[in-house]
Amino acid sequence: MSDLDDFTDFDPDDADEDDADSGAGPETVDATTDGATGETGGSDGGDRDDTGGFESVDVAPRGADSGIGVVSATEGLRISEDGDETELRAYVTVRNRSAVRIGKYLLVPYPDGERLFCRITALEYAQEFRADDATEIHARRAMRQEGIDEQDFKFVATLEPVAVLYRDESEARSGPDGRAAEPRDGALKRRMTDRVPKPETPVREATDTGEIKTGLKIPDDGVFLGHLAVGGERVRTAADPPTIDYRLNDDYSDGDPLVFRHTLVAGGTGSGKTHTAKNALRQYLAEDRTYPVADGARDVPPCLVMFDPQDEYAQLHDDNPDIDREFRRRLDREGIAHGGIDDTVAFVPRVAGASYANSDHRAEQVEFTVPFSMVYDNPWLIASSGLNGNQYDALTYLLDRFRREAGADGTYEGFTSFLDDPALREELDETGRVHEATFDAVKRRALGFGGVFDQDARPITDQVHEFVRSGGVSVVPTYHINDSRATTTVVLALASLLVDQKLSNDPAYPRIEETPLILGLDEAHNFLAEADSVQGEQVIGRFTEAAKQGRKERLGLFLITQDPQDIAEPVFKQINSTVVLNLGDEDAISAVNIPANLERKVPYMEKGQMVVYSPDNSDPVELVGLSNCLTNHE
Repeated sequence: MSDLDDFTDFDPDDADEDDADSGAGPETVDATTDGATGETGGSDGGDRDDTGGFESVDVAPRGADSGIGVVSATEGLRISEDGDETELRAYVTVRNRSAVRIGKYLLVPYPDGERLFCRITALEYAQEFRADDATEIHARRAMRQEGIDEQDFKFVATLEPVAVLYRDESEARSGPDGRAAEPRDGALKRRMTDRVPKPETPVREATDTGEIKTGLKIPDDGVFLGHLAVGGERVRTAADPPTIDYRLNDDYSDGDPLVFRHTLVAGGTGSGKTHTAKNALRQYLAEDRTYPVADGARDVPPCLVMFDPQDEYAQLHDDNPDIDREFRRRLDREGIAHGGIDDTVAFVPRVAGASYANSDHRAEQVEFTVPFSMVYDNPWLIASSGLNGNQYDALTYLLDRFRREAGADGTYEGFTSFLDDPALREELDETGRVHEATFDAVKRRALGFGGVFDQDARPITDQVHEFVRSGGVSVVPTYHINDSRATTTVVLALASLLVDQKLSNDPAYPRIEETPLILGLDEAHNFLAEADSVQGEQVIGRFTEAAKQGRKERLGLFLITQDPQDIAEPVFKQINSTVVLNLGDEDAISAVNIPANLERKVPYMEKGQMVVYSPDNSDPVELVGLSNCLTNHE
């Protein structure tokens, strides 16, 4: 047989006949006769069964397999402060190999009861025996088999230590008042990895909710974002419900609530960004969610002010008709707030040439206008064309002078008439106060806002009491405004009103100061981009200061964007919780600054899958959001 193809012509029956003819067959030995002595039975004359065969022996293994495999020290076993020098691997048994995935969480016990909580970071096959399987014979044989024989290969998982889990016995022996408590296990806690496990220690999958939450430092209570997942599949446990809920810390026991340390939701078109944002914001408006104000004298529900360029968030008012009774029961069981928020009002900016008409929600609609008087404290509102520093100083001086002449009720029309006075231009140039070229530049850039200020509606400054309501949602839709400059002016005017009052030592509107406030900004990159003008510098500076003081003033920024790379770095650095959905742009993925192992997953995530990076809340994790929106979402 000079070629492997000869095996196809081989007939074992023909071979047996040839052997019989030649007398070359194997020697036949009676099964009941000892080949050496000719005696029947065993050499010791022991018992045998009724058929004359050998006594049967039970070879079933004692006990049962526990776990997916064992710690292997074949290539070294090392725990190091330097993660690159850590060497921790586990041999996975054949029957468990199909279920093992990168990212799964495992537990390795120590002899004293502590456990090493770790994560699979790599999987590999290695040869069990010294053999070459890259040959024609091996390949052809494998191609003719129905299954794959893994017995000749080792399957090895590389593990990344996350934490050591242990029981704090001190908490088990004393009650909350310091007296002895009933005997019980200590509280499960975690610490940094400081021990190496023993070789051949069984490794099992982490399936206990408490162990997984402790290992990843996930709070038991707080604002629900989604369910823990690995590779897009929810992590399952033996508990009821079997999923593991991920929550953001929302009390003061472990630092400030993360809502006041700011959140960013980043995702591309079709990633489920708005769906995810609505579900998260709905949790902040849960009936029992309150925050202390006035030095802790009382607890107050927060107010959500949402700037909405796509006219979607007023739907927070309405229930989702697709949520059935069984799904509601599941939500209630997990403590997830759902259903429309009755106290949702759409505050519609009145802008010349724009009309708002929406049938996608049933929220109350209230019109308002931006009074020109707001520009006195925020000159940059009419510097959107990009004044330089010298021109901005001139604008500030002109506004101050106009205010002295026209009073606090001065209008935009009155200001433009004020700038049209040639005698004023000449006076300022002759006195050296404002050069005539600078005056002309300010005048040109201050024009074009006539459709924004002082329209036929009630000023927003007269509606602050209705605009900021504890437990309420105020949505500011801007989809109906076609002029981008007008949109930017409206959004920044209202946002600056809220931020300024929160930061002021002498606020004009106590309602804003005394109400916990969540400031939501969709398409945030359009308003908080890197500064390229005086206006940009003022906006970024104001929001950066607001972000820094947010914890103290009960002000939380909730930013939503598909272009996180365009948000100014000073603001971005104040964000504590980042929720990342599918992003296809490399610059956007790099900008969100999540760990590399999760960053690689972002372009491949399906709708509703997300990565959460919140260092003060938990380890970085992958989540799957709810399939249904908790309020109406069309």
